[in-house]
Amino acid sequence: MGRVGRTAAFAALWRYARGARRPGTPGLMARISALPGLVGAVLSGRWKGVGRGRLALMGVAVLYVLSPVDVVPEALFLAVGLVDDAVILGWLAGSVLDATERFIAWERGQTQIVDGRIVASD
Repeated sequence: MGRVGRTAAFAALWRYARGARRPGTPGLMARISALPGLVGAVLSGRWKGVGRGRLALMGVAVLYVLSPVDVVPEALFLAVGLVDDAVILGWLAGSVLDATERFIAWERGQTQIVDGRIVASD
């Protein structure tokens, strides 16, 4: 399993930005496609790789970046006002990269049953 902690999101973003993808890691579209399943698995309790609190923080980060209300408004503080948005976006991107990589790996290892037959297992 990947690193879990405060710096895990930024570490995942740094690895992705540097192009340090390990062979077999999912691409960006696979990660985006996995997001609804990740949210559903966390909310249903099937996957514990990301807690509900972290998922809620990710949702709040999206709302914060999209919201016209900022803690440090760009209109008053120009560059400093953009820095808080950049930090939030960086954390959010890294969190999504980290969580989706671990979720996809977990999902691939799950046993799948189709028409009463096991079709894949770890």
